[in-house]
Amino acid sequence: MVGFVLILAAMFVAFEWTERDKQVTTDTGITEPIFEEEMIPITEQEEQKQAPPPPEAPKVEEVLQIAENDANVEESTIQSSEENNQAVEIKYVPVEVEEEEPEEQQIFQVVEEMPEFPGGMAECLKFIGKNIKYPTIAQENGVQGRVIIQFVVNQDGSIVDPVVMRSVDPYLDKEALRVIKMMPKWKPGKQRGKAVRVKYTVPVTFKLQ
Repeated sequence: MVGFVLILAAMFVAFEWTERDKQVTTDTGITEPIFEEEMIPITEQEEQKQAPPPPEAPKVEEVLQIAENDANVEESTIQSSEENNQAVEIKYVPVEVEEEEPEEQQIFQVVEEMPEFPGGMAECLKFIGKNIKYPTIAQENGVQGRVIIQFVVNQDGSIVDPVVMRSVDPYLDKEALRVIKMMPKWKPGKQRGKAVRVKYTVPVTFKLQ
C-alpha cells in the first residue's frame, strides 16, 4: 500500500510538473507591422471679413427762400399798340416761285399706234434700196451683211438720233446712217390719241450680187 501510494504520488507530481512547465510557442517569425497613427491637425478656415459698405452721402435738403413782402421787386409793363394809338404795319412779302423747266418728253418703246413710213414698210425698203450706195472698199473686200439702225420718230414725224445697234463694217454703218437721215417725215406714233416720241428700228441690208 505504501508503495502504491508513493507511485501514485510520484505520478501526480510528474503530471503536475509537465502541465505547469509546458510552454507552447506560436511564433512564426512574421512580425506584424506597427502602424503609427498620424494626427492630422484640423485647420479651420477663417471667414473673410467683408468690407463695410460705404457710408451714405448726406442728403441735401432744398431750402426754399421766401421773399418778404417788403422786398423791392422790379415790375416791367408791356404796353400794347392800342394804348399807344399806333397802327401796326403788316408787310406782304411775295413768295418767289421758281419755274420748273419742262422735263424732256418721254420716249416710248411701244405705243397704241406705231410710227409708219409714208406708204408703209414696203415703201421704206424701196427708199433705202434706191438711195443706198455700196461703199467701194466694202465691195473690194467682199463685206456684206445687215446693219440695224435705231432712231426716234418725233411728234412731227421727223427722224432724230439715229444710232447703230448692230454693226457689220464701219463703211457700211456710215452709209446706213446716211440713208436713214435722208428719210422723209414719218407718220408719228400715237398714245391715247396724242402724238408721242417713239423709238423705231430699221434693218439696212448690204448684199453683193
